[in-house]
Amino acid sequence: MLEKKLIGIDLGGTTVKFAILTTDGKVQTKWSIVTDNSDNGQKIVPSIIESITHHLELYGMKKEDFLGIGMGSPGSVSHAEGTVIGAYNLNWRTTQNLKEAIESGTGIPFFIDNDANVAALGEQWMGAGNNEPNVVFVTLGTGVGGGIILNNELTRGASGAAGEIGHIVVDPHGYDCTCGNKGCLETVASATGVVRLARSMAESYAGDSSLNESIDNGDTVDAKTVFDAAKNGDTFANRVVDEVCNYLALACGNIANTLNPSTIVIGGGVSRAGEFLAEKIRESFKTYAFPPIYQHTKIKIAELGNDAGVIGASSLVLNQSTVEI
Repeated sequence: MLEKKLIGIDLGGTTVKFAILTTDGKVQTKWSIVTDNSDNGQKIVPSIIESITHHLELYGMKKEDFLGIGMGSPGSVSHAEGTVIGAYNLNWRTTQNLKEAIESGTGIPFFIDNDANVAALGEQWMGAGNNEPNVVFVTLGTGVGGGIILNNELTRGASGAAGEIGHIVVDPHGYDCTCGNKGCLETVASATGVVRLARSMAESYAGDSSLNESIDNGDTVDAKTVFDAAKNGDTFANRVVDEVCNYLALACGNIANTLNPSTIVIGGGVSRAGEFLAEKIRESFKTYAFPPIYQHTKIKIAELGNDAGVIGASSLVLNQSTVEI
């Protein structure tokens, strides 16, 4: 008998990524479609069902060949009910019952969780987490998110909101956050936060700096610009990066002191700065973490890139006690 497969789906505001995987996490094939969020997002689920049906026909596969489908979605996700609400980049302002619709349309069991949570599962299982049981994932993108895995189980919290790492307050007198609080990590360590911090620090910097000059000239500056300048030895850029990494180290220290993970994985667009970023976080991390904890906590850069979502989503199927492999 052929081993059954998994389908992983990473639902994003621009594209929907799909993959067919083995039960040991190996991607066998993947594809993507454009996310059509017109008509209040009502075309998204039918297009997902159509794409899965088309590709199963294309590969000569049947619904019986699969253990299940796992999906990561933005918005407020009810893992238990299989619903999503408040995914505004998808135009989903009302509750969407994805489980009911996709199971009905494909005949395959369906499981769903928050997109940051499934990326965390992916990195823990097949990426930088090295399949260790206690891993925290921090994603630095347009915002800052995360996922927490303790004793090999995803921690969702009382209302399903565990892992909102971007809203750890790192400066009570800092910038206003979109959540209504001040000084959240997201305001200084997201891609937009890095640029905000650079522009603010540039106001009082008087030395030579190509980055400072670009800001003063009104040139387009993004997080990559800041980190590239720092890697090239720009003194001002390094001051900005040191400040960003100090805030990240403070948040990681609080996380480590509370949860004692073996590994904190840093992912998202800002993490493309690689070991340059990780090493600076490590340098400050020991200032904030309890010594017996920081001595046994690894800080690593994510390894799976764009595949973290589909791999982690597929693992949702395996994590269900009702599923027999």
